[in-house]
Amino acid sequence: MKAGKMKKGLSAAFLLSLLCAFLFGMIALSIKREWIFGFDKSVISAVQGMESPGITRFMELLSWIGTAKVVIVLLVVAMVILYFVLGHRRELFFLAFVCAGSYVLNTVFKHVFKRERPDLHRLAEETGYSFPSGHSMVAFALYGVLAYLLWKHTASWIGKTLLLVCSAIMIAGIGISRIYLGVHYPSDVLGGYLASGCWLALAIWLGGRWIRGTE
Repeated sequence: MKAGKMKKGLSAAFLLSLLCAFLFGMIALSIKREWIFGFDKSVISAVQGMESPGITRFMELLSWIGTAKVVIVLLVVAMVILYFVLGHRRELFFLAFVCAGSYVLNTVFKHVFKRERPDLHRLAEETGYSFPSGHSMVAFALYGVLAYLLWKHTASWIGKTLLLVCSAIMIAGIGISRIYLGVHYPSDVLGGYLASGCWLALAIWLGGRWIRGTE
């Protein structure tokens, strides 16, 4: 019964991966055909319409949390907890694999699509290509895989709910901060979420049974 449930869950992960890949492709096509510019402009206008000194500082903080240096520190802390507290080596490798893979995919995608960054209203400076958002991809990979790995170590439904809510807040907050600061289009952020979601779901489908020690 337990093996059947696991197999069903892994099959769902594969289907989710395909769905994310399809939606990512649709966004990429919409960008190429310039169908999505109106959506991007309206969302940017709404998000940046909240501009104030206090909100700007908060968004800068969220964006900073999504930088490579902070992500590496969070990864190291998570790995230490997984290894020394929970005693799971396979989960440690899976965490590193998912996050590293997301970073590599983002680098490849940026050079494939070569989308220039928005210049509507910049509150921060950033270099490199725009699509998909690297901050959004890495945030989704990091907090998504942590939620997946910590789920089975969380006994109560209240704890599980808080885990999901906190992960969702961090993922959404980092993505919104990039739109607010004017360094990414909303479609960059959505594309980043979908690309990373596809990668995470595929990794779970391929390695979910392995990290649980069932193979």
